[in-house]
Amino acid sequence: MKDTIAIILGGGQGSRLYPLTKDRSKPAVPIGGKYRLIDIPVSNCLNSNINKIFIVTQFNSESLNKHITQTYRFDNFHRGFVNLLAAEQSMESTDWYQGTADAVRKNIKHLSVYRDIKYVLILSGDQVYSMDYKKLYDFHIKSKANATLTLIPCEREEAKSFGLVKVDRDIITDFTEKPKDDATLDKFKSRSFIQANYPGSNGKREYVASAGIYLFNIESLLTLLDTDYKDFGKEVIPHSIKTMKTAAYLFNDYWEDVGTIGSFLKANLDFASPNPNFDFYEQRIFTNARYLPSSKIIGSSINESMIAEGSVIQKAAITKSVIGIRSMIANGVTIKNSVLLGADFFELQREKLRNRDNNIIDVGIGENSYIKNAIIDKNARIGKNCKITNKDNKDKFDGKNYFIRDHIVIIPKNAEIPDNTEI
Repeated sequence: MKDTIAIILGGGQGSRLYPLTKDRSKPAVPIGGKYRLIDIPVSNCLNSNINKIFIVTQFNSESLNKHITQTYRFDNFHRGFVNLLAAEQSMESTDWYQGTADAVRKNIKHLSVYRDIKYVLILSGDQVYSMDYKKLYDFHIKSKANATLTLIPCEREEAKSFGLVKVDRDIITDFTEKPKDDATLDKFKSRSFIQANYPGSNGKREYVASAGIYLFNIESLLTLLDTDYKDFGKEVIPHSIKTMKTAAYLFNDYWEDVGTIGSFLKANLDFASPNPNFDFYEQRIFTNARYLPSSKIIGSSINESMIAEGSVIQKAAITKSVIGIRSMIANGVTIKNSVLLGADFFELQREKLRNRDNNIIDVGIGENSYIKNAIIDKNARIGKNCKITNKDNKDKFDGKNYFIRDHIVIIPKNAEIPDNTEI
């Protein structure tokens, strides 16, 4: 796919993933113990022989930039690249990106230097799935379309959160964004299209929704962006359907948008299940090579969990959880249905002695603490005998050094929880 270039949209402020996005952009959020969200679409591209990749972002891009430059470096004999395009002022515009389409429009100049590019693949930076884009590419060529949307089948309740389409012989004829009323939902039922493409599909999935994966002929994309449209889903795609041949490519495999705290925890816990929907042992997902030591586990009980490298776990009980890199877990700790993002560094013995002298808690989880249905961000210092369970069953709350979203307690990056704290 030498004639294809990929643009991965980093998204906006990532408010639905806050506080994980407090100090980092959404694509830089750690996932699966040792990866970053951005690693999944980039790996899908590289595995599909797409090696010209731009990542567009504008919020908290430092950690993402560091990860990209350390991870995706090509040698002098390859023409590929993975480059970050942060919002910038120019003679043409002094504004920040006003939406997904506006972000691509303002970076078109970076595509124009590649004269052999015929197709542009637009991707999202906050989705978990494994896809061979070569199949999408072949379908697009065969259909002789100007644009092709990747679609996923979904059930009625899910459909209310997506952009839905109607399809006639693999061509999209209509589109609606996040419909709520029953009349519109009934109008967009696509049971026959789903059954024709996947006869064994779940009968409850009567709708086809946009997965936010678009393949454009470059001339068609330039025409669509020669407007004042700001957003792909709300404006560019409906306009494409009305004015150009827009094909429908149905993707009937695991696909998860991890744009909320609830979906983020759900996806991570699924990784650790016996038969995960997305299996890191089967997918070839690239990330930063950190050269960490193997994890050390002493007298512990661990079930249905993933333990990333560089961790030390002492006499702990861990169930259905993901434990990130460099996690330090002390004696008597219990962790259930939780995600620990780990740490950016190891504390040396002399640093721990200095912590004692200054009444500072060590990085990691202190003795006899109990953690359930929680996300512990990097470098957090959890004291001894703490209990983090959302004891008041709150849906949303902002505390002094913790947050609750979707009934899940999040301890933010670098936070310190004193001994004997109960949340």
